[in-house]
Amino acid sequence: MEISQQCIVALTWVLKDTLGEVLDTLDEPVEFLVGGEDLLAKIEEALQGHEKGDRIDLHLEPEEAFGDYDENLVFLEPRAIFPDTLEEGMTFEQLPEGASDEAARDALYTVTEIYPEHVVLDANHPLAGIALRLSLKVEAVRDATEEEIGRGSAGAGFFRVQPQAPGSDSLH
Repeated sequence: MEISQQCIVALTWVLKDTLGEVLDTLDEPVEFLVGGEDLLAKIEEALQGHEKGDRIDLHLEPEEAFGDYDENLVFLEPRAIFPDTLEEGMTFEQLPEGASDEAARDALYTVTEIYPEHVVLDANHPLAGIALRLSLKVEAVRDATEEEIGRGSAGAGFFRVQPQAPGSDSLH
């Protein structure tokens, strides 16, 4: 079966930056809905017409992936409004009471630095501003169910940023 709109594709991948440093590896296949909200547009385009077993190598510029880094999405917030157990790398889906009004309430913030009086939060995607090299392997292709099509997802978004435990470096 060839990959087309409204099908499910199971992928494995190796993601590297342009210097060749491995940023993420997915060894076990994950399913994505082609034509939904799971994949970046350039990846969907590249997958069209491929079949199980095919390998695809892509170069993604920041604007084709996670956007340019925006320094306006970095905020300095009072240390006192955060829990005592705060660690660099922690993420917050909502900012605590007392956070600046300038910070969007619907962003995912990562703690990048902690000082005695303040905390630096970054709402940029961890891969924002980075050109990427992605080596994909198509592990399986199947028809999407009506439920998956209605949801617009197979349940996993491409590198969807999830709140993580400190020390976790998984991007998917």
